[in-house]
Formats: sequence, C-alpha cells, structure tokens
Amino acid sequence: MRFTKSRAARATLNPSGFALFVSYMKPHPYVKPHFLTGLIGMLLLWAPYSFAAPPQGSPAARQDAAELARLPPVTPHGGIDHSGRKQMGRASYYANRFAHRTMTDGHRLDPNAHAAASKTLPLGTTAKVTNLQNGRSTMVTVEDRGPFKADRVVDVTPKAADELDMKKRGVAPVIVAPVAVPLPNGEVKLGAGAAEASPGEIRTATERTMQSAAR
Repeated sequence: MRFTKSRAARATLNPSGFALFVSYMKPHPYVKPHFLTGLIGMLLLWAPYSFAAPPQGSPAARQDAAELARLPPVTPHGGIDHSGRKQMGRASYYANRFAHRTMTDGHRLDPNAHAAASKTLPLGTTAKVTNLQNGRSTMVTVEDRGPFKADRVVDVTPKAADELDMKKRGVAPVIVAPVAVPLPNGEVKLGAGAAEASPGEIRTATERTMQSAAR
C-alpha cells in the first residue's frame, strides 16, 4: 500500500488525520482485509498521542483547559488518563509508616512534600486537589500509584492533608483537577485545573511536572 509523504504528514497533524490517512491509502491487491483491520486498530490507539499539545502559555492551551473545566468530573477507572479532565472521589493520606518508603517513580516519600498517589493520572501530573467539605485546596504532584480502595481517587502526604484540613476525619470528598499533564511524546499539556490558575501557578505546575517526568 502506498501513500505520499506529504499526505501522511497532513494526516498525523490534523485532528481528523486518522480519516485522512485511511482515505489516502491505496491498498495493494494482495493485502488481506484482516491486515487492514489490524493496522486501523493500531492507528486508533496511536492517534490520540500523535498530535502536539499547544504551548502552555498560549491562548489555545488556555482555551483547551477551559473546555476541559466545563466538563463534569469523572470517576477514574481503567488505564492511564492523559485527558486532563477533573476527577471526583474521596481522598485519604499516607500513614506515618509509609514515610521514606520508595514510591512508584523511584523516589522516597517525604511526608513534608506535596506528593500524591493516583491510580490513573500519569506520573508527574501536577494537580489541584480541593476538599469539597471546606473548600480548601492544595497542589500536588503524582509520584505514586494508589490508593487501592474503590472509592478513593488520591492519596496525599500528611503535609497536603493538613492544608486540606482532612486529617481529623482521615478521608474527604475531593475534586482532583490536573493542571499540567505529561504526555507520552514528552510534551506537557494543560488540564482542567489550569482554567482557574494564574500564569504563575501554571508556570510552577508545568516546571514541577517537567522535572518529575524527567527524573
């Protein structure tokens, strides 16, 4: 099967590139249908990660973040979520016995840092966690996997739990709004949490995400 280089390039850069790619393919008479089916399946898996994210400080990036913020929060399930959408559930915090244990990203847990565990957010994601019971919030960076209870969406450090004022109850209903999300291609996109963040907060979140992802 043959397609021109320029047509392939346009297909990978256009949001509807997958359709363009398929429409420009010229199958060879000996290419079997099941081969095309397998190829199309691989392209569908690859397509979401083939488009460059707009620069973090650009109007396009802020517009994308605003559109994500307008979507209702989701209950996380399944695989790693690079969408940047808000998540809703319950937060808990690391017990003292987990201090200095190795996290998923290879670093040791510092109870006085702003690390967090998530089942589905990419490692390195910087997110704003808001306690729905009192409105208090804090910024955390995902460095670990968990929590491993069905209704929990995030584990935070004792320091972050203090800032959320949730240590007395131990758990709290929260919204987790990603601000900076690392993508498989090495870029960082703005998530829903960036819609209400200041330029300084976005810059700090992006730097934290890039540093965490590069470790």
